[in-house]
Amino acid sequence: MELIIVTGMSGAGKSETIHAMEDLGYYCVDNIPPQLILPFVELLNMESKFTKAALVSDVRVGEFFDDLVVAIENMETKKINFKILFLEADDQVLISRYKASRRKHPLSPTGRIEDGIKKEREKLAPIKEKASYTMDTTHTTAKELRESLKTLFTDNREPNAFLLNITSFGFKYGICVDADLVFDVRFLPNPFYIKELKHLSGSDEEIREYVFSFPQANAFLKQLEEMLEFLIPFYINEGKSQLIIAIGCTGGRHRSVAISNKLYHDMKAGGYWASIEHRDIEKDTRK
Repeated sequence: MELIIVTGMSGAGKSETIHAMEDLGYYCVDNIPPQLILPFVELLNMESKFTKAALVSDVRVGEFFDDLVVAIENMETKKINFKILFLEADDQVLISRYKASRRKHPLSPTGRIEDGIKKEREKLAPIKEKASYTMDTTHTTAKELRESLKTLFTDNREPNAFLLNITSFGFKYGICVDADLVFDVRFLPNPFYIKELKHLSGSDEEIREYVFSFPQANAFLKQLEEMLEFLIPFYINEGKSQLIIAIGCTGGRHRSVAISNKLYHDMKAGGYWASIEHRDIEKDTRK
């Protein structure tokens, strides 16, 4: 059976995630105490009709949550096949979501939301280190989250496949905090300053042709792909199942998008399992 343990920051999208996982055919349980995870999984394994399940365990279970690390270690000892999906978001975004929902933070029911978030990060730190997949939902809509989950957990992949998550972004909107590797392509000429090109994006043929008309763009991409070919086997040997590659330019609309798209298609053509996201492509649309 394929098992996904979903955890992470309150307000980062766990409820939306478990609904999406259910739509993908997973048997889902929300807010399960860590002590019940192992016996529940053993029960599911006895029923042949359950081939994949997703369980949410987070700080809502109160003092029971401290046993989640122990539960994970017990499953590792028993050689149970499972992955941990950790959901993350920026503090200010979490605060805004809490204020919009008018809900109290589970670790600070009578105090400030900021205090609850700080306590939660401390509690979750050892779990985050063990995460198989980390998703930052700071700039992600519910629809985009569902699409990412569909890519990550679609039925036509191998359960233990290594995922390349390629993301373009704009430095002016902040770096991708969950990225494993960050590359800056602001050394390339910027089509934003060309009147006929500025309103297009890196997904348009005109921008692709412009960016790759410069030899340094092709040389950079070639060396990046060679470096990934070298690194990926070592990441796999260390037990990593996902590599988040962030490529940034000034606004995240032109150069980073064109480079990310080409990297995505090249790696897919090379037999790698990959997903792509353009975080800021719609933001830098100034006239």
